[in-house]
Amino acid sequence: MSDGVGPVEPGEGTRAWEAEDAQGAGASRLWPIPFPGRHRRAALGALTALALLAGGVLLWATRPQERQRAVPAAPFPSQVVNIAYLGPLSVPPGTRPRTFALEVLLSVESGPPVTTTRLAQPYAGIFLTSAPRSPFRTKAGSARKIVITMHVTDCGNVPEDAGLPFLDVTLRNARAIQDHSFILGPRYAQDLSQALQVACSNESA
Repeated sequence: MSDGVGPVEPGEGTRAWEAEDAQGAGASRLWPIPFPGRHRRAALGALTALALLAGGVLLWATRPQERQRAVPAAPFPSQVVNIAYLGPLSVPPGTRPRTFALEVLLSVESGPPVTTTRLAQPYAGIFLTSAPRSPFRTKAGSARKIVITMHVTDCGNVPEDAGLPFLDVTLRNARAIQDHSFILGPRYAQDLSQALQVACSNESA
């Protein structure tokens, strides 16, 4: 019949419950997807390794900058000290007989300051003093003139010809204390021999 009632159209706000329920049921069956035990352990191990690596990188980046820098040791004093002979000097009037003076130059090349604690010579018949008196300090890059005054106390214990004389010096810096003998060259040997001959020339008198 033409005036029969057709199918009812869904109104506004009407939802297809059955379709949504079906989709929700399907989603509940697909998520979460469980990992097998072996794969789960592998994934946890990888995450732990990444965390340890990130922590190590962070510690390396934040540690102090001087971590790898080694502080060089100071040189030994004898390695940086040089003594050069300058020549003979006249002694002041009124100086006791058999006394003469020589001048040397002590220089320090580098490193910490060097203290000269002793100046001596090898002959038993000679008494030595210096100006400045020891101990005295010399900084790196500087030099100091030293007047060495020798007095002959016993001509029988000095050589007639000082062929290879040397100066005994004790040096100290932040690294070490060293006893060192400086050979001052042929001019020093010649002047010392001549001074000893003059000092002891009237020994018999």
